[in-house]
Amino acid sequence: MAERFDTIIRGGRVFDGSGGPSRLADVGIRGGKIAAISDTPLDAAGAGEVIDAQGQWVTPGFIDIHTHYDAEMILDPALAESVRHGVTTCFVGSCSISMIYSDPEDASDIFTRVESIPREYVLPVLEKTKTWKDSKGYVDFLKSQPFGPNIVSYMGHSDLRVAVMGLGRSVDPKDKPTEAELQQMERHLHEGLDLGLIGMSSMTNPWDKVDGERYRSSALPSVYARWSEYRRLHALLRKRGAILQSAPNLTNPLNALFFMVTSASLALRRTLRTTLITLLDVKTKPRLDIVMSAVTRVFNKVMGASFKWQILPQPFLVYADGIDFVIFEEFPAGEVALHLKKDFDRNKLFSNPAYREAFKKDYQRKWGGRVWHRDFGDAHVISAPDASLVGKTIRQIAQERNDHEVNVFLDLLIDHGKALRWSTLIGNHNPARVAVNVNADCGLVGFSDAGAHLRNMAFYNFGLCMLQLAVKDEPVMSPEKAVWRLTGEIADWYGINAGRLEVGARADVVVLDPQMLKNSRLMQYAEEPMAVMGGLVRVVNRSDGVVKATLINGHVAFRNDVVSPELGRVPKFGSYLPREVLAQ
Repeated sequence: MAERFDTIIRGGRVFDGSGGPSRLADVGIRGGKIAAISDTPLDAAGAGEVIDAQGQWVTPGFIDIHTHYDAEMILDPALAESVRHGVTTCFVGSCSISMIYSDPEDASDIFTRVESIPREYVLPVLEKTKTWKDSKGYVDFLKSQPFGPNIVSYMGHSDLRVAVMGLGRSVDPKDKPTEAELQQMERHLHEGLDLGLIGMSSMTNPWDKVDGERYRSSALPSVYARWSEYRRLHALLRKRGAILQSAPNLTNPLNALFFMVTSASLALRRTLRTTLITLLDVKTKPRLDIVMSAVTRVFNKVMGASFKWQILPQPFLVYADGIDFVIFEEFPAGEVALHLKKDFDRNKLFSNPAYREAFKKDYQRKWGGRVWHRDFGDAHVISAPDASLVGKTIRQIAQERNDHEVNVFLDLLIDHGKALRWSTLIGNHNPARVAVNVNADCGLVGFSDAGAHLRNMAFYNFGLCMLQLAVKDEPVMSPEKAVWRLTGEIADWYGINAGRLEVGARADVVVLDPQMLKNSRLMQYAEEPMAVMGGLVRVVNRSDGVVKATLINGHVAFRNDVVSPELGRVPKFGSYLPREVLAQ
């Protein structure tokens, strides 16, 4: 008697996520799992649906290892912007910020400013929805939601500190947790790992700031932790075989070396799998990515580390509405402006001659930690009430006005405020360096920041950008390797049940058109209103025609550029994915 399938994907080129050769085959799905992969046509009798994939690629769903969907997944669990680009698994709780233990106001304050998400939407939904106060309640919540993609979660170090110290003490540089409080953090982390959380995320970069009124402009709580505290928590992660995710202190390049040492076994202890953001060819620091790659390879090979940088496979193009963007947290004059919330107060500051001189000094300072190249010659006006500004750089406008570019920028902020929309290219501007970095064995592909910086950046289609590098006239790697880097490699390193097309595996599948992929302008600017945030228009990607279908748990979540109306409403697609015990 012939096997019956819920869905058959017919005649596509199947990539199994292992990096091995692809092949033409039919894929049969039953009960949310891959039931058959056959070189001969499967019998479609009784199949609920047959998807014609001739001339298409059939791959495992992509895994996004770095999102900040923590708030959006509560407001709108569909997370359709990722699903439409082939992402079937998303990590949350990154960069020390989870929403497990902190009360609603504290959770909102450590999340909204650094991730550029309106507090007026996040805080009310947390006050209404957040009934849990521990890992069990949080995991139960995750298990109950009708997610679009699967969800993997870290426990955030800032969340832990707030839970045991309170937000005020946790951002006081003179305070430190007591021994009892450290033990409580360890117990919380143990409990979370027992329930399948992937590990702990932390933050050491002081540019990321707290929102709200009570402790506004303090750094995130994790930044104030001493290394003795980090060592305690790292030792627990190492013992449990869990993952550490963090961001280095960008004012101190040596900080990254501490994380490499933390990861290393040194032939004395268990390796701690550690991943940091990000291996990027940054304009401000040419060749730093080359140095960091070389150092990382030495640590991994000689010192017994398992250290991975997160890699973005596309240009790091960003946008800003006026001065509202995290890059201005890098220097004192920008931080002072972002501390103010009212336009009146900001405009008064921008008009102050002493402030203007301080801004110029910060702008001209080329040494020290920074990500923004501070070049208004590479700051293009996208839109403004004055149409004559559109398409020009700030420097061009300054030349026309015969004034200093900083003065002109501040004048434009006074005149137009957030209505002055501009863009700049921070890094990954050299395709040759991108090609090297996406091949680096010391990295993992993925740094979308999906769900954060809603008006500033859009890397939801990072997976398609990665695959496009493999179908160029001069490809940077084979398609099989590119698919593996987006799927099987990540799943194996993190220890999650995802990333493979093999019999018995989860039926998280992407069908895409390689010719459309090759010819598409994946970085084309697009916007989309967010109904769940009052119609806020966010930057998105639109790669219409490339992804033909995204299946999650065997169900079609996205097809022919249309999101399933059941996505985020019916609990049949994504689910909470717990970590698995990793072998050493």
